[in-house]
Amino acid sequence: MYLEIISPEFTLFSGEVTSVTVPGVNGEFEMLNNHASIVSTLKKGIIKIYGDITIDETLKDKFQNGPEKGTYLSIDSGTVELKENKIIALVD
Repeated sequence: MYLEIISPEFTLFSGEVTSVTVPGVNGEFEMLNNHASIVSTLKKGIIKIYGDITIDETLKDKFQNGPEKGTYLSIDSGTVELKENKIIALVD
């Protein structure tokens, strides 16, 4: 499954992932490979990225290692779309 996280300034992350958990306005939810298509608004919280990923050296200060072997990114708000195993998250 492919993930892109885009902020107004630049692309924060793009690459293959195992799963992604996002803070939806109606509650946190996880997206896995072959998940049904979805569009959701995101609230302030943490995007949790799982898989063998590499973060760009210039952006490492924006990400944290999570307690569950994931990589975490704090956001204020955004939207997310998943379609055909590609996730695009537009975040602030």
